[in-house]
Amino acid sequence: MSAEFHRETERAEVLSTLARLPKNRREALIEEYRKRSEAAFAPSTLRNYKTIIAGFTEWCRQAGYSAFPPIEPLVVAEYIESLGGKLSVNTIETRLWAISELHRSHFHASPCRHRLVELALKGVKRKYGARTKQAPPLGKREVLKVVSQLGDTRAEIRDKALIWTASDSWCRVSELVAFQVRDFLRQDDGSALLYVAKSKTDQFGFGDYAYLSPQAAHSVLAWIECAKLKSKDPIFTKSQAGAKKTPLDPATVLRIFKRRFGRQDISTHSTRVGGVQDAFELGCSLSAIMVAGRWRSPEMPARYGRRIAASQSAAAEVARAFSDALPPREPTKNQDPKVHVL
Repeated sequence: MSAEFHRETERAEVLSTLARLPKNRREALIEEYRKRSEAAFAPSTLRNYKTIIAGFTEWCRQAGYSAFPPIEPLVVAEYIESLGGKLSVNTIETRLWAISELHRSHFHASPCRHRLVELALKGVKRKYGARTKQAPPLGKREVLKVVSQLGDTRAEIRDKALIWTASDSWCRVSELVAFQVRDFLRQDDGSALLYVAKSKTDQFGFGDYAYLSPQAAHSVLAWIECAKLKSKDPIFTKSQAGAKKTPLDPATVLRIFKRRFGRQDISTHSTRVGGVQDAFELGCSLSAIMVAGRWRSPEMPARYGRRIAASQSAAAEVARAFSDALPPREPTKNQDPKVHVL
């Protein structure tokens, strides 16, 4: 507690000092912060931040508030309440992150740490629940059925490689579209590894590896040869002959998934969720699942597999163990004596 208190005191003193700087010095610092943010954050993070701030600014305009920092905690609390029941708690928390970052970029204390804001968020969780919507799973059985039906056109060869890779590697769509041919590493048994240079949980590029079965590796090689891709070309690019070799957009990957599986409810995360659920059904350990999906904590894979885990829990095992010990009930007068209802 003491260390936390001193950190908060020091932060407040720094902000107080910055607030007393001449206007031109402060504006120079804000511009420097902007430039460094562009180098520090992923492009997708910056796009998301700008979209959120634009939406928040419009909400403030309609509500009669200023969206220029510093913003009163009461305004942020009201904003949270307006989002309750419309957005998930995770999405609301992302909005709060953007508002905090807006204040940091102008060297102001964030209003999102104020108790009024914390209570507003807690109230939304209590009223609407904090459940996060999970992507519908695409398990291996459904994947095998789809890839077995794909033919030999350029688009089908590409899509077969894409679906195989997504299912085997459990990669996020941002990782799938980032793979280059040089990231594909063949192994002696016919399988392959994909070098994941960066990911959501590895922003600084320590690197990791994802597994491809021999069948998936064969489909990727078939596409590389068909498209005549070179070492630095993206693996998953446009299927048209002669098209510019640029990475597929994540939205395009989603359209491919929906078309090939004939389902509108799935997302690009569905193969990742399906892989985890298949692994739980096979009895794989949580630590092995974390390694396969490159998670740094057990929270997300445990959440993906909680429906499967419930059927494998101690309560389920006890119920199954004693299911044969329960004697059948005596039939009632109006009941067929051959049928026993438990």
